[in-house]
Amino acid sequence: MRAAAEWALWTTTARVVLDHRDRRHLAAAEACVREVTDAVDRACSRFRDDSELVARTADLEHGAEVSPLLASLVHQALDAARLTDGDVDPTLGNRMVTLGYDAAFHQHGDRLTDDAGVTDPAALAAALDTRPAWQRILLSGTFLRVPAGTRLDLGATAKAAAADMAAASITARLGIGALVSLGGDVATAGPDPSGGWQVRVQDLETDPLDHVRVASGWSIATSSTQKRRWERDGHAMHHILDPRWGLPAEPVWRSVTVVAPSCVTANTLSTAAVVRGRRAPEMLRASGHAARLVGASGEVVRLGGWPVEDGLQRAGAAGRAA
Repeated sequence: MRAAAEWALWTTTARVVLDHRDRRHLAAAEACVREVTDAVDRACSRFRDDSELVARTADLEHGAEVSPLLASLVHQALDAARLTDGDVDPTLGNRMVTLGYDAAFHQHGDRLTDDAGVTDPAALAAALDTRPAWQRILLSGTFLRVPAGTRLDLGATAKAAAADMAAASITARLGIGALVSLGGDVATAGPDPSGGWQVRVQDLETDPLDHVRVASGWSIATSSTQKRRWERDGHAMHHILDPRWGLPAEPVWRSVTVVAPSCVTANTLSTAAVVRGRRAPEMLRASGHAARLVGASGEVVRLGGWPVEDGLQRAGAAGRAA
């Protein structure tokens, strides 16, 4: 039996799992995960006024040196935007506030406003630039400049990056294999446990269930239109926005799950698949990664070597054939 610990984190659940042979390291492994997630929260949370990203908003409009961690998180978010042609957009923070996400799930003090209005010459110049806001972010090393009126929301990629970093930290410090799950983002590192990393893939209890065995060092991420839902002006909302319209993506898929060498890559592809809707299978086939899509009516599409039947089959490196 595996050794595991879990706790509430970021409106979801954090979980660390070790092989039964390493259960004596569980407390130290949990400390590694908490250390990494605390650092990521202090660097880029838009829900706390003392995070580096929020506290330095004015500085970043003109450009400033930032911590290596924040620079890395922004870099990964911009890479996700480039990889998906902007479908995974880190500049939708203001839109999320306007749609009521913050009010539904977080306390955000006097920052719960839509402050994207054009109020000064710098903001006016930014508004006249027709490029997407993410393309106007300047990141060079640890120098970061964010267009005036733009609020970064690194939530998706930063959570996945935290899972990657936490799993790697456990292996580096303790010399053991580990699985770290932060909500729908699961990362592994270190030696394979006996029997491999067995992952249950099911978004809600009423959804189709698959079990897969993920190769150590690989990750799996699920993006869902069924969670983090709320209502605004009588309309149902979910947290994955289509940047073209600034509205929740059409729920063609209840959930999309992807296996990839890093959790950031898996999360990027699963989020982009939700945004792309009916065009998602084509994108995922081209990526070569194992994936499972659950449609609005419960139909299941398995791609790239994802196990065809319920049962323990490997969906890691061996599952990349298109």
